[in-house]
Amino acid sequence: MGRKPRIALTVGDPAGIGPEIVEKAASDPGVRAVCEPVVFATPFAGPIGEVSEEAGRAAFQTIVRAVEAAKKGEVDAVATAPVNKLAFSKAGLKWKGHTDLLAHLCDTKRVAMMFHAPSLNVVLMTVHVPIKTVHALLTRRLVDEMIAITDESLPRFGFVQPRIAVAGLNPHAGEFGVLGSEDRRVLVPAILKAQERGVHVSGPYPADTVFVRATRGEFDCVLACYHDQGLIPVKLLAFGQAVNVTLGLPIIRTSVDHGTAFDIAGKGVADPSSMVEAILLAAQLANGKP
Repeated sequence: MGRKPRIALTVGDPAGIGPEIVEKAASDPGVRAVCEPVVFATPFAGPIGEVSEEAGRAAFQTIVRAVEAAKKGEVDAVATAPVNKLAFSKAGLKWKGHTDLLAHLCDTKRVAMMFHAPSLNVVLMTVHVPIKTVHALLTRRLVDEMIAITDESLPRFGFVQPRIAVAGLNPHAGEFGVLGSEDRRVLVPAILKAQERGVHVSGPYPADTVFVRATRGEFDCVLACYHDQGLIPVKLLAFGQAVNVTLGLPIIRTSVDHGTAFDIAGKGVADPSSMVEAILLAAQLANGKP
């Protein structure tokens, strides 16, 4: 683009570690070498390290301003520090976090949360929902849409013909229906439909082995059925290195792979490494480089 990309850095919940890790990351020499950081924050005078309505509303206002700047082309991407879901709720906000709020602000009907790490890429088909509701939310249409978004997005990360694996919902991917019918009844038809379109997707595979197979190079990305199924292997292998990327948006958005860490907020000990990685990836994507 002939210049360093301008990356909006949002401080997230101001009562958490967001302001600290953004300040540290914005001054990092590696970050400064590849982009121009632009910090977005909202004045906040409330207590540090505590959930509050004021902090939730401040985080919301910061995100709105950064997204508007990205939509107008004033910044080339947005990298976000963590927000707190309870603080959002206390502020009367209906969104559970960044992903659904960003979809609303960008008027996008379907988005996906991907965690990008050197050794593993994971897309979550359901996100912040109770485990007891996953089986009802996991419809053929949802799975088909998640496969499509993933296949369309992965080339930006260097995978020209991405090899996508779908993790099974039940133990042993249902064991031919003995351990649950959802894998055969929901996942298989969606996978076959995508294969007919030419998508290189396969599964469902038992979740206790598919992530290992991906880290060994057999797959470029794994679609996980629910939050912890996908995030446990990502955080085990690459905590602090993984970057949360929202797929399906008209803007580039990356984020850290951790929460607000209220217990260490304001103590000056927060590790900015995940924030740095989020900014570096945002800069790469803004430059059109995998």
